[in-house]
Amino acid sequence: MARERDIDKTGFVDNMQRMFQASGMVGGVAVRMAGHKLGLRSNKTSHAEELRAVLGSLKGPMMKAAQLLSTIPGALPDEYAEELAHLQSNAPPMGWSFVQRRMKAELGPGWEGHFRSFSHEAVAAASLGQVHRAALADGREVACKLQYPGMAGAMEQDLKQLKRGLGVFSLVGNAIRQDEVYTELAERMREELDYIREASHVRLYQHMLADVPEVTVPHPVAELTTGRLLTMDWVPGRSMKSVLAEQRSQEERNAIAVALFKAWYTPFYRYGVIHGDPHMGNFTVRKNGGLNLLDFGAVRIFSPRFVEGVLALFHALRDGDEERAYEAYYAWGFKDISRERAAVLNEWARFFYRPLMTDHVCDVGESNNPQEARKVLERVYEGLKRTGGITLPREFVMLDRSAIGLGSAFLRLGAKVNWHRLFMELTQDFTVEALTARQKEALEKAQVSPAQ
Repeated sequence: MARERDIDKTGFVDNMQRMFQASGMVGGVAVRMAGHKLGLRSNKTSHAEELRAVLGSLKGPMMKAAQLLSTIPGALPDEYAEELAHLQSNAPPMGWSFVQRRMKAELGPGWEGHFRSFSHEAVAAASLGQVHRAALADGREVACKLQYPGMAGAMEQDLKQLKRGLGVFSLVGNAIRQDEVYTELAERMREELDYIREASHVRLYQHMLADVPEVTVPHPVAELTTGRLLTMDWVPGRSMKSVLAEQRSQEERNAIAVALFKAWYTPFYRYGVIHGDPHMGNFTVRKNGGLNLLDFGAVRIFSPRFVEGVLALFHALRDGDEERAYEAYYAWGFKDISRERAAVLNEWARFFYRPLMTDHVCDVGESNNPQEARKVLERVYEGLKRTGGITLPREFVMLDRSAIGLGSAFLRLGAKVNWHRLFMELTQDFTVEALTARQKEALEKAQVSPAQ
């Protein structure tokens, strides 16, 4: 234990320096946001760029929180949300001496004996850790994700600053109340630090996607996994960025989009589980257009009744049933919902459900045009202010994050698919009882804690 504490004390993040930097940044931006809301003149674009620059230098948990907030309607002013949406996880990697010390702390002084080879340089670096390519003693190729030292302390300090910033903004921006959003973000982000839990998520996804040949989930190596080290099979594939740079045929781009749709929504509608971060760095593309899923930290487990509510809202909007839509929002967790507020939210919901209601081949841009989306969200935001505001339920956060992230990927792919038929094939035999039984079996088999 002393050895691990020493590494974290002297490691990647100097927590005291980080606290002062984050505190100054969050406090200053929050005051400017509040001033703008009160009608004081300020350069919003400049402030948003400054926020992005500071978060980009901090990396880690604060950046992850900012990325998530940028996808939630009304959580931040448009200028801030737009800048933060462009943040990328690109932290500088730990050097080899640090890696050796960390691996020794996780696996003991003879850690190198487990491997035939272990890359000195990281092959990928993200906000909470970095990945090394290695080969086990038997030649099996693996990926070792190693958490940066000091992340637990950095997480708690960043969450405190995030709560502070949201508190200041809520004083003057009362259309969307963020208490439950913060609770959800904090819980999910803390879970991302636990690589043993993430390994259980990998096993869960192996089970849920076993019958989806378009998606590959790597096998975790239990004996070489700890709370801060996750070892999984190395799966060959190319980055989405490199694939997008090529002149791929429409058929190939459609195949990637269909694989993405199934990777995210088969677990949700059949097991009540969603991957909350469809970032392009979290999957690679196989030669045949299928996908490799690589990161399983941001996973959310829902109650079967919540999934029923999501489907109920779809059917209510399709049938023009206002009363059923109102009941569906309540099932989602909108406890302070009124029929007037439900009518406002329906405008948002009709827009985002539109691709699923359109029974013909189309691209997401035709159904969910970004310019139209901005206008819709502005009207919804103003409508919520007029009706007294609303508390976003914590269940909303990861579902919204996934929908926005996938929509962005579909747009970039230029995919043209009949989304309605994909959706109907996946949900046509839905029952709460069947999902409950499947979820219980899957969670027990993967040894994952049930929904909170």
